[in-house]
Amino acid sequence: MSAVVVERITSHVGDVGGLPIQRALPNKGRRVIGAWCFADHAGPATTVKRMNVGPHPHTGLSTFSWMIEGEILHRDSLGSEQVLRAGQVNLMTAGHGISHSEESLTDRIHLAQLWIALPDAERERAPSFQHFPDLPRCAVGGFDGTLLVGELDGQRSPVPSFTPLLGVDLAADGPADATLPLNADFEYGVMLLEGEVEIAPAGHDAIESVAPGTLLYIGPGCPSVELRCMSATRLLLLGGEPWATPPLLWWNFVGREPAEMQVWAEDWAREEGGRFGTVTGYVGPRIAVPQVPALRKP
Repeated sequence: MSAVVVERITSHVGDVGGLPIQRALPNKGRRVIGAWCFADHAGPATTVKRMNVGPHPHTGLSTFSWMIEGEILHRDSLGSEQVLRAGQVNLMTAGHGISHSEESLTDRIHLAQLWIALPDAERERAPSFQHFPDLPRCAVGGFDGTLLVGELDGQRSPVPSFTPLLGVDLAADGPADATLPLNADFEYGVMLLEGEVEIAPAGHDAIESVAPGTLLYIGPGCPSVELRCMSATRLLLLGGEPWATPPLLWWNFVGREPAEMQVWAEDWAREEGGRFGTVTGYVGPRIAVPQVPALRKP
């Protein structure tokens, strides 16, 4: 019997601003991996109509945008206006509240959009926006690695986090075989973006073959994982310390209590300004808040 918990999570297919996406988190079987509470994979796709997401609000989280192909223009209520290009990360920390818009500037888009839940001590902090044009690179057993957040192989990403996290992009043009040491206190997810990979977590009695649309969860206690591919492949390795109680997610908000969601929804439904501020420069309407459903605490 395997000593390490391993689960296969199937992504939901959807659409964001006209761009097809696969959403691995949150999922009915597993809502978070560490503080990673949302994981969308958009593309790779050449769109007929470019992605256009009007101003919308966020609370209690950081949005983490990793651009693989194409360009997106970010605007937010702090006055930030930043083009995100391939190989770069945008980190927007909502804290108490922020609003933003996203518009693709290219027909070809490949993007990972991730959310990081903020811990209790930070979720009411002032909002902020940071752009990271250069990230540490490393060769890992035939994979070309980009360290998105956290530490790996003696390197540290400049992207900050309020809880212990790891995020790594691993890409190979052909056959590759790598064994990565893991923090046994973390839980992990291997999220396939392109190709196919065989995953062998230490302490697990099987080799898992994974294709895009599937995220493989690896529970705490795993000291290492072997990744093997035979052709062009790209994946994300996401990890973090498990949360005792997963946060509550609804629409664009991350909180703890259902009553919070109602307050935030009413705040956004009022005229612009207030908690979420105003996005300037975007031409078009704000996204309307849906009706808050009956929510239960996690």
